Amino acid sequence: MTRHRGGRSWYSKVIGAALGVTVLATGASVWTAQAGGTDEPTPKASASAAPGSDVKPVDASIVHASEAGKRGVNITIDDGPDPVWTPRVLDLLRQYKVKATFCMVGTQAQAHPDLVKKVVAAGHRLCDHSVSHNTAMDKDTQAYQSRQILDAERMITKASGGVRPMYYRAPGGAFTPYSRKLAASRGMRPLGWNVDTKDFERPGTDAIVATVQRELPNGPTLLFHDAGGDRTQTVEALRRLLPWLKQQGYSFGFPVR
Repeated sequence: MTRHRGGRSWYSKVIGAALGVTVLATGASVWTAQAGGTDEPTPKASASAAPGSDVKPVDASIVHASEAGKRGVNITIDDGPDPVWTPRVLDLLRQYKVKATFCMVGTQAQAHPDLVKKVVAAGHRLCDHSVSHNTAMDKDTQAYQSRQILDAERMITKASGGVRPMYYRAPGGAFTPYSRKLAASRGMRPLGWNVDTKDFERPGTDAIVATVQRELPNGPTLLFHDAGGDRTQTVEALRRLLPWLKQQGYSFGFPVR
């Protein structure tokens, strides 16, 4: 899992005024470190930290597998919702009868509750992607990590009209044993990815398609974005990939919980 570089100024403008959070970025790989030990005590989330008194804890390990089985593919969409690009992604998913998991930034969900509700109404699942998309949050305190996860959970749940996120994806893969256990204690399975399409860097539609076709043997969870800039290439890549995946005999599912 790699951290995404650059292109985060739009988050800084939104978050800086509201929360005073500085969005950081780093190029270091975090997969080996973050997928490791879980010897820290299980965090205790405050009952008032997020809605839902009937929350059932889930496994704290980072999941990649698909509920659709060995030929299943998980489409995951990060960083939204966005008023321009999320509706276009939703249109494509509806056209090809595909369900996806939307990993939402808390402030984006708070700003566009109508889109969160549309995602839920279309049968897709929600994922907590932190409040401010700080890709270095694993370097910060446990208190900071807790606020990022639980505040985003609350924002997304409120925006959706009461539907809670079922997963937690750390920005840029910046998981820690603490953040994974905290999310799992709130019923949110930590969610990784197997294929980073690099669509955030806008390498061209052909490059995005080629990356998926080349790296799909790595595993079923594919990473795309519906916010953070011009996502034309992402939309066009999905327009080509969704029917191609079906032609190859893949079915679409959600990540295992």
